[in-house]
Amino acid sequence: MDGARQLCAAAGVGAPVDLVRVPGGKNNRVFRVDGADGPFVLKCYFRHPEDPRDRLGAEWKFLSHAWARGVRCVPEPLACDTTLGMALYSFVEGEKLSADAVSRSHVEEAARFVCALNEGARDLSRLDPGSEACFSVSDHLERIDARVQRLARLDEAAPFATEAEIFLADGLRPTWDRIKRRTLDVCETAGIAPDAGIPESEVIASPSDFGFHNALWAEGRGLVFLDFEYAGRDDPAKLAGDFFNCPEIPTPAEHFDLFVETLVYGLSLGKRAGTRMRSMRNAYRIKWACILLNDFLPHGDARRRFAEQGERSERCAMQLRKAQKMIEAAAAA
Repeated sequence: MDGARQLCAAAGVGAPVDLVRVPGGKNNRVFRVDGADGPFVLKCYFRHPEDPRDRLGAEWKFLSHAWARGVRCVPEPLACDTTLGMALYSFVEGEKLSADAVSRSHVEEAARFVCALNEGARDLSRLDPGSEACFSVSDHLERIDARVQRLARLDEAAPFATEAEIFLADGLRPTWDRIKRRTLDVCETAGIAPDAGIPESEVIASPSDFGFHNALWAEGRGLVFLDFEYAGRDDPAKLAGDFFNCPEIPTPAEHFDLFVETLVYGLSLGKRAGTRMRSMRNAYRIKWACILLNDFLPHGDARRRFAEQGERSERCAMQLRKAQKMIEAAAAA
């Protein structure tokens, strides 16, 4: 409660009278703050020596950028304290869409949000690179390679660790090798040098970790997008890869071209940007399969325990099943 009082005072709003934990945060602890001027949202950000990402800084800078551009389908940043690792935001009412409720209009709304962040003069100087930002094709492949290699250090004490090792050897790694070769072939045909940096005109302010799992919908208002702790400057190809492969509330695959074309034409990104977005689509299935297996890594378990995400055995079994389905889809594409 002391942290909430400090942030409310810094934001110039009334002192909090109640603090209630909001369920659902995977990496952070989130609370509803009630008071005379509330409600507000208080976020306590996860920090760990093996995960040096500045989650608070990324989210705060991104939301400040959005509000400065008049984008209002995101929470308002009110106050933050880097020492405490906490920030205060406006509270957003709404509910998550179910997986079968996501429609073409929702995908269009998400694409318009990205365009609104980047239309006109695109001054991104105040944004840091997003988490695992990519500024060339090689960057994409190297980031995914690093995730695959990181899984060589599975926690032997993790539940189902043997099953995970077999899956990595027989499924994930050989599938990734094939997809990587195919991606390079597509880029070569399109005249895109893997090591060449993408033009600044094709770099965008990216919400990263973008999907309907991080959105709330309300009748008459539409979608509000949340959780930007990985946000920053990035390649739209990474954004599209994440948006259509995040497994929690999947974005329907049939709307991929709609999303890509809206960004390419709405932001004048050019033909090569579209080719890059399409060529990386399947590679990002591998990335997300690796993310699903983070619970088998020691610091991944620490992050989930910080957010109190349930028993490790149940999590590991569920995440392994999801990763297996993701690799089956990648192999079939």
